[in-house]
Amino acid sequence: MTLLLGALTIGLILSLLALGVFISFRIFHFPDITADGSLPLGAATAAVLLVGGASPILATAAAFGAGLAAGAVTGILHTKFRINNLLAGILVMTALYSINLRIMGRSNIPLLSADSLSARAEQIGLCAVSTAGFDVAGWTISMRDASSLLGVFIVVAIVGLALYAFFRTNLGTAMRATGDNDQMVRALGINVGSMIILGLSLSNGLIALSGALLAQYQGFADVQMGIGMIVLGLASVIIGEALVGVRSVGLLITGAVMGSVLFRLLVAIALRAGLNPTDLKLITAVFVFAALVLPAFLKRLRGRA
Repeated sequence: MTLLLGALTIGLILSLLALGVFISFRIFHFPDITADGSLPLGAATAAVLLVGGASPILATAAAFGAGLAAGAVTGILHTKFRINNLLAGILVMTALYSINLRIMGRSNIPLLSADSLSARAEQIGLCAVSTAGFDVAGWTISMRDASSLLGVFIVVAIVGLALYAFFRTNLGTAMRATGDNDQMVRALGINVGSMIILGLSLSNGLIALSGALLAQYQGFADVQMGIGMIVLGLASVIIGEALVGVRSVGLLITGAVMGSVLFRLLVAIALRAGLNPTDLKLITAVFVFAALVLPAFLKRLRGRA
């Protein structure tokens, strides 16, 4: 049960990463590799502030702001300096590795003794229930696992609703239109470059927020924790699209969250079945391959039927 709750919690945390990838890949069709640097940037920023005694809310907000800045740099490199979108993301991601080391001062920062959102969620849960754990269908669930899962769910729900509301505003609609047809948007007098910069900022802000929450849940921040995260985010988005099967922005946001949770559950099941942790990247690649191929394959089967 602990493994299941942990997979659900991490899946929800990484759903913020999936939402960020959804903005860059699906709305702007921008292969933004900055994500692999933005996630540890958020973790590093939050960790340093937490160790320094800052409020967990302030540290998490600062991590979101750092991600906004990283995404803006990628957007500026692409729009103002005419650098290829893929290369712009790679440049910022590479630079962020050194920046993250500068921020942290070392490659790893433990947060076990620091005040964090996970610790506060556990305190609230203990105050509300007054027990260190409880049984559900014969399984013992610790208050830390239950309160962390509930707290992360609330955060993701708020972010998802806010993102849905934003995309229904005039600014959000302009961003979506920019991804669909930039020439039409330009003819309407909208600055396409500004829309791209804003979109990438929001995307990487969500990714950095995911990194900050992940570091606080796991109890440490590591400079290499972002490696391969862009693949996980893209897989979550693709799985979510296969689940919801529609183009409505609200359901696509929900699908990205569902895809992230399902992806982590599949990984947890594979580990539970005896998969060697050293093969985790391999099984991740297999899951991504299946997510990319299966929807088109099933569509062809339905067409033949």
